[in-house]
Amino acid sequence: MKRLRYEKSHWDDAIHLYREREQRKWSAVNEEVIKRIREHSFPFDTQHLTYVHILDLHKDGVIKPHIDSIRYCGDIITGLSLLSDCVMRLRHKDDKEGKVVDLLLERRSLYHLAHLGRYDFSHEILNESESIFNGMRVQRDRRISLICRDLPKPGNEQREGEVTMKPIPVE
Repeated sequence: MKRLRYEKSHWDDAIHLYREREQRKWSAVNEEVIKRIREHSFPFDTQHLTYVHILDLHKDGVIKPHIDSIRYCGDIITGLSLLSDCVMRLRHKDDKEGKVVDLLLERRSLYHLAHLGRYDFSHEILNESESIFNGMRVQRDRRISLICRDLPKPGNEQREGEVTMKPIPVE
């Protein structure tokens, strides 16, 4: 990752100041961690995407509100947060101001988005100035997340208009 430069804008404009890659081969120790994440986050018979997504978010980077595309992954998104605590905000896609939930993602925590959280709520990582949880400022620094996903379900291409990866504007 160190050889990659931080990108200012993602192809779908959902991420700002980030580096990313996908990894298929891991050391034996890391492979065991990935295996445990999958065992505890997905049903037994899940077919996983072959690659694990590694996202390195700069200290000043943000992930804007978005719902991940059903074209590229299935029903579950789970991520291991590394290096820094942060606040993930969930906003209901139809009630962006009324139905808002903030989650503290502590360093080394595992988050899991499925069902309503996966399809009915956008998710975002707040910038440092907005990173407040239960009235306390959350000191944010560089953050790396390892994101595991299951395979897209057949027929999701037809439903793509319902769920998109484009950022959802927040008024």
